[in-house]
Amino acid sequence: MFTKLVPVNKEAHKDLKVKPLDGFGFAKDFHIASVMVHEFVRAASVYPIVFLEDKEKDEFRPVALLGLDAGNNLFVAEDGKWQASYVPAIIRRYPFALASTGQENQFTVCVDEDSPYVGNEEGAALFGEDGEPTEVIENVKRYLGELQQMEAFTKEYCRFMAEHNLFTPLNMRVRDQDKIKNITGCYVINEERLNNLSDTLFLEIKNRRYVAPVYAHLTSLSQIERLTMLHQGKEGVTQQDVENA
Repeated sequence: MFTKLVPVNKEAHKDLKVKPLDGFGFAKDFHIASVMVHEFVRAASVYPIVFLEDKEKDEFRPVALLGLDAGNNLFVAEDGKWQASYVPAIIRRYPFALASTGQENQFTVCVDEDSPYVGNEEGAALFGEDGEPTEVIENVKRYLGELQQMEAFTKEYCRFMAEHNLFTPLNMRVRDQDKIKNITGCYVINEERLNNLSDTLFLEIKNRRYVAPVYAHLTSLSQIERLTMLHQGKEGVTQQDVENA
C-alpha cells in the first residue's frame, strides 16, 4: 500500500497537497487488513475476523479477511470502489501513517510521497504560507493518534487471550470450483475454552471490555461463506462449500 513513506516535514513538504480518497484501487492487492478491537462489531457484519501469529514478536494480531488468495481483494471493484458497508481504518488512513521515532511512545506522521492522492497541484495544503501545519495535518494527527491508542488496546487484548490459551488454529477447507483449497495459518478464539473459564476470569474479561469483541469475532466467522461466494463470483453457495476442519 505504501511505496515511499516518509516523515512529514514542513521544509520538504511546504507545497504538498492531499486530495480526498475517491477510490481504493491502492488496496486491490491486499487480501487481509489489520483491524483494531474497536472495529470488530462493524467489521464482523462483512468480513471474517481471524488472528495471525507473529512468531518473531511472539504476539497475535487480528485481521479482516478480504480475499481467499494472496494479492486479491474481493471488495475492490474494477473502478476502485469499495463494495462493502465498512472499510477498515488502516485503509481509510491512506496515504498517511504513524511511524516510531525510536523513542518510547513517540511517533511521527508520515505520508506516502508516491501516492496519487498527494502532489503540489491539487488538494488541501498540509502547510500554510506561514509554514505552520494546516487543519489537514491537525486532523490527521488526531485520527492517527486515536488509531494508535486503539492499537495499544488491541495488543493488550491479544496478549491477554494468548496468555490464557484462548487461541486455537483454524484450518479452513474451501471449495474452489472442483477443488478443495486448504487455508491455514489463522487462529480463532476457542469457544469451548472460553465457556470453561472460571467466573473470576470471565468477570475480568468483562471488566476489561473484551466481551463484545470476543463474540463479534466468533460471529464474524460465518462471513467465510460470503468470501467463498465472492471468490466464485456467483450466488447460491451452500454450507457444504465451506468446511471447517
